[in-house]
Amino acid sequence: MTAIRWGHDALVLEIGHGADEPVALRSAEAGGVRMTTSDLVPVVQVLTSDHGHALASSRLGMSELGQSLRLTDFRTGSEEGRHHLELEMATTGLEVVTTLESFDGVAALTARTTVTNTSYAPVTLLAVSSWSAPLGNREDLPVGNTDWRLHRARSDWLAENRWEDVALGELFPRISQHLTGHRPRGQEAMVSTGTWSSGEWTPVAAASSADQGVAWVWQALHNGAWRIELGEEYRDFEVAVSGPNHMDHGWSRTLVPGESFTTVPAAVALGSDLTDAVAAVTELRRRTRRPHADNESLPVIFNDYMNTLNGDPTTAKLIPLVDAAAAAGAEIFCIDAGWYDDSGFWWDSVGAWLPSTTRFPGGLGEVVERISGHGMVPGLWLEPEVIGVRSPLADQLPDEAFLQRGGQRLVEQDRYHLDFRHPAAVAHVDAVVDRLVTDFGVGYFKFDYNINPGPGTDHASCSVGDGLLEHNRAHLAWLDSVLDRHPALVIENCGSGAMRADGALLSRLQLQSTSDQQDPLLYPPITASAPMSMLPEQAASWAYPQPGMSPEEAAFCLVTGLPGRFFLSGYLNNMTEPELELVREAVVLTKEIRHDIRRSTPVWPLGLPRWDDPWVALGLDVDDTTLLFLWRRSDAPAAELRLPRFAGLDPRIETVFPKNLTPWQLAWNETDGVLRVDADAAPAARMIRISHKGGSGPRELA
Repeated sequence: MTAIRWGHDALVLEIGHGADEPVALRSAEAGGVRMTTSDLVPVVQVLTSDHGHALASSRLGMSELGQSLRLTDFRTGSEEGRHHLELEMATTGLEVVTTLESFDGVAALTARTTVTNTSYAPVTLLAVSSWSAPLGNREDLPVGNTDWRLHRARSDWLAENRWEDVALGELFPRISQHLTGHRPRGQEAMVSTGTWSSGEWTPVAAASSADQGVAWVWQALHNGAWRIELGEEYRDFEVAVSGPNHMDHGWSRTLVPGESFTTVPAAVALGSDLTDAVAAVTELRRRTRRPHADNESLPVIFNDYMNTLNGDPTTAKLIPLVDAAAAAGAEIFCIDAGWYDDSGFWWDSVGAWLPSTTRFPGGLGEVVERISGHGMVPGLWLEPEVIGVRSPLADQLPDEAFLQRGGQRLVEQDRYHLDFRHPAAVAHVDAVVDRLVTDFGVGYFKFDYNINPGPGTDHASCSVGDGLLEHNRAHLAWLDSVLDRHPALVIENCGSGAMRADGALLSRLQLQSTSDQQDPLLYPPITASAPMSMLPEQAASWAYPQPGMSPEEAAFCLVTGLPGRFFLSGYLNNMTEPELELVREAVVLTKEIRHDIRRSTPVWPLGLPRWDDPWVALGLDVDDTTLLFLWRRSDAPAAELRLPRFAGLDPRIETVFPKNLTPWQLAWNETDGVLRVDADAAPAARMIRISHKGGSGPRELA
């Protein structure tokens, strides 16, 4: 067997191949860790209608065609620090190319696969992996390590990013498979269906081994259906990442001779532990996102919705909020849902997106001019992908412009869903966006998305899953075209909070709403976990202090907004001067730290938070500093935060927000690198800055 060695200073892969063996990852190196495997896991898994599994199972792995693919050629290249490898493989009737891309200094890559029908008859694909590989074992440790743990996050409306970790030994029990002479068939899969790409599971998973001193992170980079699967091998585990497939999503694609299909991309990162691997995928996200001025400037946003107007804006309600938001330091003011509504019930009538005349007697332009007059960028909420069943647009657009099943338009919660493969659908949404930008000077859109139309459309498609996949891709192309036409436009990605928070959309759009959660006590684990699946500077968590809150309650809300994109709401116009002063303090601080946040990598000194943890912590490392965000949600013993980068040092530790509330008790253990934190109040929250300064010895801190 021979091997292709590919990579750069931060990541090196060895791809083995031979006349009698599949093309397979044999080793991976990153950060001084080298992983190897003796199990041959094909780098591509392909299932077709006439070639299924090599051994019957419900796995994406173990495919007969994956085992039979043989290398025919490979190509490597580098340009401006970007490296790529193309592995060309073939089996009877198929040519398969896997493309890997990575960047200097980044221990992560993206992967995608293209399958071409080289036969003289149609071939029906049922599943194709974007990435398939073993977890591996450290060369200096015995084969068969069992302390691997799977990290994954369930997601739901108002309950996003609920991370858990479970031992693979619990998921894959001992079965003495050596007695059968067959490979194990066990699998554990995270699957997302429909268009809510993060509605059931966050599209990121990881595996770590303390004994091995290694961790992998995988992300499905798709705005639709996907699957991340762990399977058991003889002495190892394998992972397979894919977009839609036949078993989970009703997807198939029939290729005529000469036709090709390319999978959705996947991201893969390797590190010495989970934090290290997340740092690598974080940097990969930064290197692969669309350039935009907003990525650098990160202006403060005020939105009138959450715990404030709740979709009921009027001129009389908005003007005081606009004035108060400007006085607090906001730089963008977004008018949320309801601005187009005359009737009082707009859910099933949306689609024309024309300003209400009853809500704005002087016209929407009056409010927009008030926003612009304060030097803020005007923004509007928009749900462009749907047409209400009572909307006049429903009769003006052809049936072919909507997702369908059995010749009928799909209806979900009294809405039709546009099919972005159709030019009439694209022409409609283009006209809406261009009109609002031109007529009102809108510089910011909150693109919301509140329905999930299910597996897909059978109109003009091989399968319902393939119709949805092509619609998903057309939707991404539309977003690209909008930003091409309006390069200064800022677009927030929202989907009933974060039901569609995925790498495909976030590589294009500037920020992501992390939740619709209205209970401030429930928001911290969502905020703290968000950087597992998105860049810290993209994570927009609501800060919604209210008049009448105690200073500790208001500070708790404001800390929730500080670790990412500051997303302010609340009745600022009704606040007392001391209440406003706390808000202004937070806004000044976010403007101070935002340029550090956009260069930071996340750490979790208490581990990834569980939903009901009394203490929640998120750290953002930048240069020699950690920005630490802490929430004490209920009475609990003191928390001990692990900060190994400062072990053996006497760092400077200061509470930077809020400045004037009761100090927490902070004690630093230099030997162990542990910060002990205690507080007298709950709920309460603080932001603490920790930085190198030299010196030694444990001490009490204020």
